[in-house]
Amino acid sequence: MAQAQFRLKTISKGSFAFCRIMIAGLLWLSIIFQIKYLVGVVFLIMLFSALLKVDKAPLILLYKYTVDRISPGEKIIVDEKGIYASHLAGTIFSVICLFLLYFANPTVAWGMTGLFTILQTSAACGFCSVLKLYNCMTDGNCCRVGRLAKKVKDNVGRS
Repeated sequence: MAQAQFRLKTISKGSFAFCRIMIAGLLWLSIIFQIKYLVGVVFLIMLFSALLKVDKAPLILLYKYTVDRISPGEKIIVDEKGIYASHLAGTIFSVICLFLLYFANPTVAWGMTGLFTILQTSAACGFCSVLKLYNCMTDGNCCRVGRLAKKVKDNVGRS
């Protein structure tokens, strides 16, 4: 099976952290204050981030044209395809949460939104995120959850 090609982009380390922290923060605010439309804001940010790619993502650009102008920070290299996978997963998860928030039992809806919030917070803190799972599937650099997912994928591929 051929390895996926990486598409490397350079962004500021601060903007990358800012993006992850803002998404988690918006979700925490939505949970704490029971504000459904903040999940909609997360959906829009994730959708436009996926469509525009990492170097043109809304929160990356916001940071770039504000904080980075005042105090330019260290640059990091990220994989555009991996970040796209993360943004796409966030978009899908936020759509599910929005659907549940507007059309399902509030307990189930806020529970799912809580799960999304915990997953985003985990990613913001540098733990096993969709980006790390993507990297695991493409180059073998795995976190614990990624190793389990890769093992399942490899076993299914042999069947």
